[in-house]
Amino acid sequence: MLEKKYLKTKPICKVTFTAPHTWDGESIAVVGDFNGWSEGNNLMKRQKDGSFKLTLDLETGREYQFRYLVNKTEWHNDEAADKYSPNGFGEDNSVIVV
Repeated sequence: MLEKKYLKTKPICKVTFTAPHTWDGESIAVVGDFNGWSEGNNLMKRQKDGSFKLTLDLETGREYQFRYLVNKTEWHNDEAADKYSPNGFGEDNSVIVV
């Protein structure tokens, strides 16, 4: 799930990424072109309900490709993505437009 909050004073959108508890992860990271596809830079925090959340500040007027990496082994897309783009590995990346 994605939630967007645009700032009035800066060209920034606060995007909250939420991964469901059903993915059964010990660790979940948001990995995308906004962090150089680094698997360790944007680890999500487990919530009381078992889901995971992370909020990032993204520059507006752009599209960003991303995926969730669960337990450093399983890739997942976001069902609430604005669109999807083929990634060259036979799968799609989630895309968020801000």
